[in-house]
Amino acid sequence: MTSTMLPTDLRFGYGLNGFTDHRLEDALAVVADLGHDGVALTLDHAHLDPVGPGLAQRVSRAARLLARHDLSVVVETGGRFVLDPRHKHHPTFVSDTGAGRRVDLVATALRVAADLGAPVVSCWSGVLPPSATAVDGGERMDRAVTALLPVAESTGVTLALEPEPGMFLERVGDVVGLLDRFGRPPTLGLTVDVGHLVCSEDDEPAAVIRSVGDVLRNVQVDDMRRGVHEHLPLGEGELDLPAALAAIADTGFDGLVHVELPRHTHAAPVLAEQSLRALRAAAADAARLTRRTR
Repeated sequence: MTSTMLPTDLRFGYGLNGFTDHRLEDALAVVADLGHDGVALTLDHAHLDPVGPGLAQRVSRAARLLARHDLSVVVETGGRFVLDPRHKHHPTFVSDTGAGRRVDLVATALRVAADLGAPVVSCWSGVLPPSATAVDGGERMDRAVTALLPVAESTGVTLALEPEPGMFLERVGDVVGLLDRFGRPPTLGLTVDVGHLVCSEDDEPAAVIRSVGDVLRNVQVDDMRRGVHEHLPLGEGELDLPAALAAIADTGFDGLVHVELPRHTHAAPVLAEQSLRALRAAAADAARLTRRTR
């Protein structure tokens, strides 16, 4: 895919799952004051609880706050205990029981996203239980996507599936295979966490990104080391950030590139500032290289 975009044209944001010690209004104010273009908003108890009565009022309030700060938004669905207070990330699309509850949560997220003006909802498959086979996992994912595609189509929000280390859909190719089975409809796409590419993929992150530009709908960014699924602040792992940003720009991706540091909430304001500075510096470096090679 060819693009006239430069890396400096990319829009940067911060994932609010890394701001869970802050009230929503405070987190948005900090992120906006630092100069971020938007946020990734996880549906969970911290900022926008998708469970219980009064959801419409909570969504309306969040929409007003986002508009006040002129922030774009994407919706994430990876709250750890949002569906089960005792079992992390349970149930999932591929669980033996309760998968319908995960489908319902993501359907709610699609409707919430439409009300917030978010173009994308991101989700992952979940870990396949030992009792299930790979065939079972594929069938369960297909049932979930079949149920969710009409909701995505009716809301005009794209459902972007994220490959996650250790989960059933673990690598980018796993998600692309599912997209191919469904004929790559416009409301179904791919979330890429750039750090995961360092951790799990065989090819360099930039090469992987360029190979999936036609289905790329959501981008998370963090640093990581090969074979270790630990989200690190930018510059603390093995990611070639300028090369990754150059590749994202080459695909023509015009959504948010948002930082994903869910285990660093204790240092959220500092890391939000440092991350934006690192992203802008890497984008400038990548743009200089791009201009020399065009």
